Amino acid sequence: MVKRLDRRWLWLAAGTLLWLFSVHGRFDVPVAAWLSPVFLLRFVRTGPALTGLLAVWAASVVSGLFWLVETAVPVAPLVVVGIIALGTLTVVPYVVDRLVTPRAGPLTGLLAFPAASAACAFLMTVLSPFGTAFGVPAATQHGNLALLQVVAVTGPYGIGFLIGWFATVVNHVWARGAAKRVVGSYAAVLLVLLLAGGARLAFAPVGEPSVRVAGISPDTSVTRELRGVIGDDFTARGVVEQDRQAVRAAFAKANDNLLTRTREAAQAGARIVIWSEQAANLLEGDEEAFLGRVTALAREQRIYVQAAVYHFLPAEPYAANRTYLFGPDGARLWRYDKSHPIPGLESYPAGPGVVPVVDTPYGRLATVTCFDADFPELMRVDADIMIVPARDWAEIGPVHSQKANLRSIENGYAMIRQAEFGVSGAFDARGRSLTMHDHGGSERHVVFSDVPTGGGATPYRLIGDVFAWACLAGVAVMIALAVRKRRVRTQ
Repeated sequence: MVKRLDRRWLWLAAGTLLWLFSVHGRFDVPVAAWLSPVFLLRFVRTGPALTGLLAVWAASVVSGLFWLVETAVPVAPLVVVGIIALGTLTVVPYVVDRLVTPRAGPLTGLLAFPAASAACAFLMTVLSPFGTAFGVPAATQHGNLALLQVVAVTGPYGIGFLIGWFATVVNHVWARGAAKRVVGSYAAVLLVLLLAGGARLAFAPVGEPSVRVAGISPDTSVTRELRGVIGDDFTARGVVEQDRQAVRAAFAKANDNLLTRTREAAQAGARIVIWSEQAANLLEGDEEAFLGRVTALAREQRIYVQAAVYHFLPAEPYAANRTYLFGPDGARLWRYDKSHPIPGLESYPAGPGVVPVVDTPYGRLATVTCFDADFPELMRVDADIMIVPARDWAEIGPVHSQKANLRSIENGYAMIRQAEFGVSGAFDARGRSLTMHDHGGSERHVVFSDVPTGGGATPYRLIGDVFAWACLAGVAVMIALAVRKRRVRTQ
């Protein structure tokens, strides 16, 4: 008995350690996402239900807090509460498996856990204010583009289903020995998906029309000088309480840098120029004059310019985070307010949650802002090129870029993501990287990309979260059947 208990706790320890490296942070190990649920499921299945589930809940919360630390997410009470809540939801598939599997047939025993995993990941994005930023395992497989093509059908939840199914298959073999039919069925499905994904990559259009796009963030020296004037308190309220003339002069110098780099990019062949999130800073009353300069520049160079502007306001909510697109004729084509301010970190009101789309000679352009790209429902847009101005930090830069890349595969559009302090670049509609630029590696941050102008509809964009809803319905049916069987046996 002692040896058995010791072995179970070793499984818990192994599963927890692997979980720490599968939350998609700086130290993520893609294979860990597959192995962690194997050990944790074994632990839960082979001991007292309450003890096992509480231990896995603790492991989930620890992994969430570890993710906060390793990605240097600014810790706020709402963020910590949110991570604990999401960690609790992550344990639900183990609850479903522990309560349903003992009273179910072999097929239900294999599919209850993966279906619950996909369903809970879906519920995270629908119910929580954090979207896919935490707890959705698809982004952990960012290095396997062939496998990731499945999200063009299932959304990001299909990867979680496959990982969960792998865990139940291994546990089935672990508990019962050789099971050729079970292993063979899973291997066949996985092989078909990998071959289909590989074919989708191999037969993607080559040499299709493209447009030269330039992403621009302020020069590092300019940002450093601006911070020297403003100081460490760069919050909206902190800035508006400083000397207005000194702040305006500092902002003007930084904003001039953006206009200079935009003109240079246009002269170097860029037809579309985008700025990183909050690239330009403006006090109240300065907006129209500055946007007039952007309008004149777009008209002068005959280019599309997306200006990302942070407005500092003298009273609540003290700030507005907006982007504007101007056409080659100087016309203002959209104004977009960020739809999902980061909970606990950004206090300004959310925008209306409608993604603007305009037709251009370079295809249908659309835009969202940074954290918005963590919400698959918002990103399901009929576009050819998605523009994502962003503002990250060094620890989360690569991670956030990889998560955003999934939206390209899901929806069949190219994406340009310009991220100050993070990783900028562009992806095609299959998720392949076209360019990449690490903000920490240079002084100037002008990123040129030749971006395909022809997108294409994907099943996911057309049918939405049908797969996730089917998983949710399937779990409900399995639980109902298990409860019914229990009642029959007790009568």
